Amino acid sequence: MTENKNSDSLNLDPRADSMAQARERAGSLGVGKLSRHIFLCCDQSVPKCCDREKSLEAWDYLKRRLSELGLSDLGGVYRTKANCLRICRNGPVAVVYPEGAWYGGCDAEGLEQIIQRHLIAGEIVEERLIARGELAGRTERGLNEGQPS
Repeated sequence: MTENKNSDSLNLDPRADSMAQARERAGSLGVGKLSRHIFLCCDQSVPKCCDREKSLEAWDYLKRRLSELGLSDLGGVYRTKANCLRICRNGPVAVVYPEGAWYGGCDAEGLEQIIQRHLIAGEIVEERLIARGELAGRTERGLNEGQPS
């Protein structure tokens, strides 16, 4: 039986490479430096708040405008397509964090207001606001204990 002299330097856990790649990808997207994250309810399995085509048009508009304005990824704004945000009225619906601002009527016109006034200027768009609820901080909820920050 021969001993592999390089066994100390080999990482035998296949998840380690995947995790390193995921961390590298997150860094290239600016994940650790995001200022806002917008989730848009669209492309639902069973459309309830609006028809599927309307939601996909909104998604395409959001992606295009964030890119045009240099806000995507390293610009500090991250976007995520959510299958359903459970409001199911006046859609598409979006939520922007960290403020926890939930918006309705997020078609192209509504999204442009949210982009200009909330994502860029930091102002809540009251006329489209459904609800607001900032997430409690990690230390406020006791989640810091034993977890990396």
